[in-house]
Amino acid sequence: MDVLEDEALDRALGVLARRPLVALTGAGLSTDSGIPDYRGPGSPRRTPMTYQEFVSGEPAQRRYWARSHVGWARMAHAEPNAGHRAIAELERVGALHGLVTQNVDGLHHAAGSRAVIDLHGRIADVVCLGCGARTPRDELQGRLAALNPGFVEAAGAAVEAAPDGDAALEATDGFRLATCDGCGGVLKPDVVFFGENVPRERVARAYAMVDAAGALLVAGSSLTVMSGLRFVRHAHKIGVPVVIVNRGRTRGDEFAEALVDGGCSDVLPVIAATAANAA
Repeated sequence: MDVLEDEALDRALGVLARRPLVALTGAGLSTDSGIPDYRGPGSPRRTPMTYQEFVSGEPAQRRYWARSHVGWARMAHAEPNAGHRAIAELERVGALHGLVTQNVDGLHHAAGSRAVIDLHGRIADVVCLGCGARTPRDELQGRLAALNPGFVEAAGAAVEAAPDGDAALEATDGFRLATCDGCGGVLKPDVVFFGENVPRERVARAYAMVDAAGALLVAGSSLTVMSGLRFVRHAHKIGVPVVIVNRGRTRGDEFAEALVDGGCSDVLPVIAATAANAA
């Protein structure tokens, strides 16, 4: 780090010191695990499928599940990186009391974090829009593979990975959909799509976490969407100091007491080590 970055990190450490922390994490935390984000520096422009498009009928659902079938085969093998492990370490040493993540990849859980609110759900689960039954994504992957033998292999390794377990796949005609084993209904990943509301109970629990925090640590989120920004605004409103660690500017910079322009895998281990030494 250069002098300015050192100064920014020192300020962040000073704000966070000996305060009960809550973290808010975004896609920038998982890029070092090989999962692309939507808005990070250098990310190509992407147009994710909206909830309204998904429920419009089989053509959209076929396009979604064909791409997800290829993408899941890669995303399922992603491993937590140093940033995820640092967040888990902060919880282990008693410095971090809660975590709200906008990510759906489950890597916080894999790293050992326990007090987690998966704000947008988890891509590893599937829900039926008819009867509400939830089933594991791995189980659906097996069913899709049986219905579409050789589809993943035919797509090839050159297909670009996209955020949230998706793949940049154009040819999806002929892909066969799986339906709910119980009622024959439409299956959807148990995640909040663009254009879909986060469940109220989940939002209320996240606000309660922020209310009880001594400081809010934002990591790897551009805070472009209100889903995450509202918690930063709320923290600022009630006097909870905000520290943001992110590559590039965020929509919440004006509310932060300290800004560290850097990668989560580099910065968060320093924060965790400092907290462990102070414990």
